[in-house]
Amino acid sequence: MKVLVTGGAGFIGSHLCEALHHEGYQVFALDNLSTGRQENLPPTLPLYQIDLRDQDALNDFFEKNSFDVIFHLAAQVDVRTSVDSPLTDAEINVLGTLNLISAASRQKPWIIFASTGGAIYGEKVSLPITEDACPQPEAPYGIAKLAGELYGSRLMKLYGGAWTTLRLANVYGPRQNPFGEAGVVAIFTYRMLQRSIPHIYGDGLQTRDFVYVEDVVRAFLSVLKHPDTTQGETYNVGTSQQTSVLALYQTIAEAVGFPHPPKHLPPKPGELRHNALSYQKLHQATKWSPQVSLSQGVRQTVTYFRQLQKS
Repeated sequence: MKVLVTGGAGFIGSHLCEALHHEGYQVFALDNLSTGRQENLPPTLPLYQIDLRDQDALNDFFEKNSFDVIFHLAAQVDVRTSVDSPLTDAEINVLGTLNLISAASRQKPWIIFASTGGAIYGEKVSLPITEDACPQPEAPYGIAKLAGELYGSRLMKLYGGAWTTLRLANVYGPRQNPFGEAGVVAIFTYRMLQRSIPHIYGDGLQTRDFVYVEDVVRAFLSVLKHPDTTQGETYNVGTSQQTSVLALYQTIAEAVGFPHPPKHLPPKPGELRHNALSYQKLHQATKWSPQVSLSQGVRQTVTYFRQLQKS
């Protein structure tokens, strides 16, 4: 089976490429390397440097290559960037997704789409959130991801392919970028190891559902291995657990050995107060459930960044 991973050199994508390669799939990566890194991938794994906004390059690529399954992970993933530059966010997350679908449509592939569960539902009273909750995104990033879901699910049915959406909670782990505004675990870890005090926007009592990258990769693989039950469906990928940003800070500080409290800054617009995702639908379809605890995942992430500093 030939498999393509867009965003394959990035944080989640590179872990997914490795896992697919290890399991014997014929894997190809597509990435514009704006945030992804070629060294994240095994040297024998083919990497094509293409931007999803370049329709001509995508058309040429799919004329020369065909795939049974496409994992679509390439995206602009920062909520704050989407607020500051909604046009750029839409160009990548909406038009880029449409460009991909258009270029690949003749092959009638199965596209497995990485959406967001952290930003697509909006603020909900009842947690953890289930997939039948009405999406009410509060930032352009969530709006663009929802548009990608709607375009993809309907167009792939029209073109004779298949589409599955995975709405990811707050993913963390090795290879996450510590220099942007997204990825609070990586940011906190990197700054603490640098003996620099991280900052928290707001009071820190806002909660998120933090899911380790290895668990997310297993979720993608579980969907791939159950096409009869998962094609055409939408699934949350999370832990169902809320963790406050302050509690996360303390967990990382303990793992690093960092004694200082955070610096608090004013809250940012477009961010949710509380979020957690139910994973029961995915569990019922594939038996997937998260295996890595937050403390364990944080320790493994800290170990990675320690080793990165020494190299």
